[in-house]
Amino acid sequence: MSVLVVGLSHRTTPVPVLERVAVADSDLGKLLDQLLKAPSVSEAVLLSTCNRVEVYAVVETFHGGMNEVVEVLARQAGAEPSDLFEHLYVHYAAAAVEHLFSVAGGLDSMVVGEAQILGQLRSAYNRADEAGVVGRVLHELVQQALRVGKRVHTDTGIDHAGASVVSEALADAAEQLGGLTGRTALVVGAGSMGGLAAAHLRRAGIGEVVIANRTAANGARLAAALVADGVAARSTGLDDLVSEVAAADVLFACTGSVDFVVGAEHIGDREPGRPLVVCDLGLPKDVDPAAALLAGVRVVDLETLQRRLSDAPTGQDALRAAEIVAEEVRGYLAGQRSAEVTPTVTALRKRAAEVVDTELLRLDSRLPGLDGAVRDELARTVRRVVDKLLHTPTVRVKELAAAPGGAGYAEALRELFGLDPQKPAAVSTPHSTRPKGEKR
Repeated sequence: MSVLVVGLSHRTTPVPVLERVAVADSDLGKLLDQLLKAPSVSEAVLLSTCNRVEVYAVVETFHGGMNEVVEVLARQAGAEPSDLFEHLYVHYAAAAVEHLFSVAGGLDSMVVGEAQILGQLRSAYNRADEAGVVGRVLHELVQQALRVGKRVHTDTGIDHAGASVVSEALADAAEQLGGLTGRTALVVGAGSMGGLAAAHLRRAGIGEVVIANRTAANGARLAAALVADGVAARSTGLDDLVSEVAAADVLFACTGSVDFVVGAEHIGDREPGRPLVVCDLGLPKDVDPAAALLAGVRVVDLETLQRRLSDAPTGQDALRAAEIVAEEVRGYLAGQRSAEVTPTVTALRKRAAEVVDTELLRLDSRLPGLDGAVRDELARTVRRVVDKLLHTPTVRVKELAAAPGGAGYAEALRELFGLDPQKPAAVSTPHSTRPKGEKR
């Protein structure tokens, strides 16, 4: 069983294709169920953000697992698997670990160093865990990736040099409007991206924030948090979009809806000549592209940011972050290789103990009158000799197995000592995954 990553991101895929593959929150459980029903897949986590859709899966075989995951993504996009192949990237085993750690560290983001991906990864893991599709392998891998991401942001200044996609979009809005201080912002959507936008607007000195959300309670909760931070804020429903857009200077939209939430008809009733900057970070789009044709309307969307940031320099902090990721990958893989030999070492010690017990029983049959104290001392001596003989080989085999290319040492040990050769997996597999659908 190995880890497989199949994904599409801003690096490989045009935004229109990403929009087709994007997974709405309401569809996430369905896709996770489809993945787990695939014959080759035993665990899965699906990460869907504004600039990537990735499946992390534990699979029995590379080709079987890849084909099954691609089929699920293609069905989601309403396409044939062949339509996605030119945009896909695939990582397997050690390369999959390296990719996940790079993603968690913000090195694979559209804006290098953005920290939002950590929360998105944690949320993706939690949703998969709740659905019962995470086993021990992905649990340990994702938790380690989250720790790596935190270390990158703690030990480097990458998050200060970089930013989130939200901050880039709002920086563009500030440039278009000559600053955001005292302006009115309409945030459509009260999810994680909406909350992030509201936080950036607060720091930019926005005058008022209006939260428009389908669920009134969620919008009111975000507005109340802004008020507590000293920002004039209120919430409203989506039915009031026309009047709220008419009063706004900035419109930020990211709802996770599969359809347009803001249409050109919502924007057309504005004061002539009054500019409006629309930041549409929905995947698929939340704002009808026809809005960009209206006078005075400037639209900043993922395609705009993708073009602008594709060749952005990384800087020294990103290089240091890459070194940390490489170090953590080496440590994780060494730990996995070491763990793989541990059951074999355990089996060897058990075999040695069985041999000692057998010989002591033979001693008892040959010398039935042997004094009990003498017998006990003989037993302790024999066990000490066996332990000392095994100590150095078992320590060394763990060290050798942890090194690159050390995967064969466990097999050699099993072969040399005849350790259950008919069932090698019983003494060589460090992780046992849960039956499909079983909760941890």
